[in-house]
Amino acid sequence: MIRDPKDLQRYTAAERSNHMVIGIAFVLLALSGLAFFHPAFFPLAQLFGGPVWTRILHPYAGVVMALSFAALFFRFRAANKMTAADRQWLSQVGQMVDGDDHNMPEQGKFNGGQKLMFWVLAVCMLLMTASGLVIWRAWFDLDPALVRLAFVVHAATAAVSIALVMVHVYVAIWVTGTTRAMWYGTVTRAWARQHHRGWYRQMTGK
Repeated sequence: MIRDPKDLQRYTAAERSNHMVIGIAFVLLALSGLAFFHPAFFPLAQLFGGPVWTRILHPYAGVVMALSFAALFFRFRAANKMTAADRQWLSQVGQMVDGDDHNMPEQGKFNGGQKLMFWVLAVCMLLMTASGLVIWRAWFDLDPALVRLAFVVHAATAAVSIALVMVHVYVAIWVTGTTRAMWYGTVTRAWARQHHRGWYRQMTGK
């Protein structure tokens, strides 16, 4: 793909690699987790070599995702601090969904929706990691009542996370030019000016 040298760098190679590791781990965890969530999904275990290997590999994939997400969290937490403009953006998000984004508040590198998703996923990741450790019988042998509670928390936060990631993927495809930022790390100036005017001004001085 030939890119204009005037394009703006949105993500570094390290940031994109970090995101990709999380994405791969998440897909593996979602498939293996669903295999044990309901009998209808149990055939998914064959993707991992059967139920025994699925149960063995699932928590280790969880460790990889938790550590990778922690790295991403500390990379982007400052850029995801909520502002008054972000709250206003969220209150007007219906206009954007209807195709009219001309009156949306000026946004920085991330908009209010992206920031909200970042923090909700961070909470989900914390809860999934903590509950996952509690139910990891190979390494921990805790009170059965606590383990049962951890199973509920783990399943609930996993369901929320899967729903949010599906929205994340849909929006990335829906907003033309967004997936390019993840693959190549750059966006056009026109894209930045339309979707993230504050960040565009910061990057260009205009």
